[in-house]
Amino acid sequence: MISVFGSKTGQEELDEISESIQNSWLGFGPKVEKFEKSFTEKRRLNNFLMVDSGSNALYLALTLLDLPKGSEVILPSFTWVSCAHAVLLAGLIPVFCDVDLKTQNVTVDTISPHSGPRTGAVMVVHYAGKPVDLAPIKELGFPIIEDAAHAVDSEYRALPCGGIGNIGVFSFDPVKNLTTGGGGGLSFRNEAHLERARKLRYCGIGKSGFQASQSTSSPLRWWEYDISEIFIKMLPSDISAGIGLAQLKKLDSFQLHRAKIWKIYQDELKNVNWITQPANEEANERHSYFTYFIRAPKRDQLAHYLLEKGIYTTLRYHPLHLNPIFQPYQGNSKAGPLFLVNSEKLNQTGLNIPIHPRLSLDELEFIISNLKSFDPGRKSSKV
Repeated sequence: MISVFGSKTGQEELDEISESIQNSWLGFGPKVEKFEKSFTEKRRLNNFLMVDSGSNALYLALTLLDLPKGSEVILPSFTWVSCAHAVLLAGLIPVFCDVDLKTQNVTVDTISPHSGPRTGAVMVVHYAGKPVDLAPIKELGFPIIEDAAHAVDSEYRALPCGGIGNIGVFSFDPVKNLTTGGGGGLSFRNEAHLERARKLRYCGIGKSGFQASQSTSSPLRWWEYDISEIFIKMLPSDISAGIGLAQLKKLDSFQLHRAKIWKIYQDELKNVNWITQPANEEANERHSYFTYFIRAPKRDQLAHYLLEKGIYTTLRYHPLHLNPIFQPYQGNSKAGPLFLVNSEKLNQTGLNIPIHPRLSLDELEFIISNLKSFDPGRKSSKV
């Protein structure tokens, strides 16, 4: 089966893991600090802090904003469930907005109808790695959490995505452009947020006992510590950071391969009149090519047809406002009953097809051949 997402690992990752095992340093340690420094430099960020997952990074970001309980956070409905979960776990209210049909990104026009006196922040998601048009959104005046889970290599107006909003969030999940086997991170415009986050990720403790014992101002009893706040543990491990260090060295080559696949798709499918292709990057943008998202009138039939051929596809994402668990938050729409027309169209017609660094050109040719051979008028017994 040809997978829709995937990462590529090899001997370099094994060497990093082996070194950590040989040094008996599996948990939080020196490789985390090395990865943080390397990622900061690679992406030209002000700073970067690693945590154990992108989902936890979202929750930490919202905690750091210190919004009054019950404040509203505007976010796209067409996104991963962790975005809304983080809002609710932080004691805030998710307000779902629509996305642009062509880019699958929020815009100032999809956000504005939902803003009001209770709005505390806006969460933007760079879908597929195509940058959100942030300049007009920043003019709304709300703090911005920038979800760059798809956008590890993306740029907007020559600035790195994840480093433009108040707080940027990254994911290094196994399917992302750069994986640590499971991990995440944050970047901050405010240095106070960085210092507080450093404590919060370790249950509100500033330094571990070992770190305290190595300090030149080490206390007599370095194992004692002050807890600044009550918070859950979000520490990453040296195993994860080691994988990330190996992946960073390969990121450019991974991205070249993704860009090549993207261009071949764009060239080969442009004359397939029943397929709507994704938007390319603009002149002032850099894309990460995390996923290739098409729209088709017989999407369900197409997905089953490709599955029968050994090609796995999916829809990322099922709109959150359509999920029963989020029904209580639909009343926050300022424009009446929540009907997000573009998100609901995407839910009926959208499909993510394979793109990742393991995908061979032969597999790509096979996918394209089967897309072209599909008859939109065919009937399926399964759909």
